[in-house]
Amino acid sequence: MRAEAIVDLSAIKHNVALLKEKSGTELLAVVKADAYGHGLVATAQAAISAGASMLGVALLEEAITLRDAGITAPILAWLVQPGSDFKSAIDRDIELAAGSRKALHEIQAASSEKRARVHLELDTGMSRGGFLGEWSDIEAADVAGIEIVGVFSHFARADEPGEAQNQDQLTRFNEMVETLKSFGFTDVKRHISNSAATLTNPAAAFDMVRVGIALYGLTPDVAMGSAKDFGLRPAMQLRAALYLVKDVAAGTPVGYGASESTSRDTKLGVVTMGYADGIPRIAKGAGVWVNGKRAPIIGRVSMDQFVVDLGPDSTAKSGDWVVVFGNGSHGEYTADDWGAASGSINYEIVTRIGPRVPRIYSAHVY
Repeated sequence: MRAEAIVDLSAIKHNVALLKEKSGTELLAVVKADAYGHGLVATAQAAISAGASMLGVALLEEAITLRDAGITAPILAWLVQPGSDFKSAIDRDIELAAGSRKALHEIQAASSEKRARVHLELDTGMSRGGFLGEWSDIEAADVAGIEIVGVFSHFARADEPGEAQNQDQLTRFNEMVETLKSFGFTDVKRHISNSAATLTNPAAAFDMVRVGIALYGLTPDVAMGSAKDFGLRPAMQLRAALYLVKDVAAGTPVGYGASESTSRDTKLGVVTMGYADGIPRIAKGAGVWVNGKRAPIIGRVSMDQFVVDLGPDSTAKSGDWVVVFGNGSHGEYTADDWGAASGSINYEIVTRIGPRVPRIYSAHVY
């Protein structure tokens, strides 16, 4: 095996328990995008066993995969566009989000034999999905024959806890929920908190929180604090093998475009992962952990491999395993480090790990 992503399911369970305790309410585990790269089914099973009340996905296909795997817990799919096979969702007891009258009408049409369970999505300031102007036009006929079980929105700046927009959105959410109550829907599950709000804004917990990145032990934003600051345990360690180790002289150009050259006589290691596996091509300042020290990337990342400067005194040899990222407890690079090195965020680093990298599940990584 040339590379592997080791996923610590006990870390995911720890994070679920910690976040449930912190929020004091029900928790929806967000497992979209193959559980942020951690593996959809195994992560979902771990989250449910640790106390998550519900699972959340973006796509209907993801929800169907969970059902086909035998998972019976409630599932909400929130990015199911008009024209989709709503009947398949309803038949499988998959709850659906609706953010427009058109979506409601199509869900109604698919509910002839079985009533759909629907969460109304409200646009409170994200200006993305959800009811906005149409909200005032909702009539009883728009929700006839379906069961409205939830109402939700999404914060735009919860990772900036001091921003006034957070309170503005919360106020708007409360106002729109009051309108919903005036329609006669008084027993619906309210949810607006993402990971950042769950960690910093208890007033937004309502009836359920939707936890994504924190479920995987990663901070929503390094400016808020580290995973360790919040008591989270990163769940993924990414490892790869050294294909080759070689001695090179100072001034040796490395990689496509000869974008970098060695500054000294040194040893180079060729790591068996590349941008086809999710390693960012533009990464500068990240690398691997090998034999108790960091070895930085040198040159451009290729499709299947990248090169690191092991240093002239390295004892690493071809075939040795290196840690691309982990929880940082030993000094290794973290997903946060790789995000910064790529001008991006930890979310992108873990979700882009490709299917050529097998997920290996473990009770403990460290």
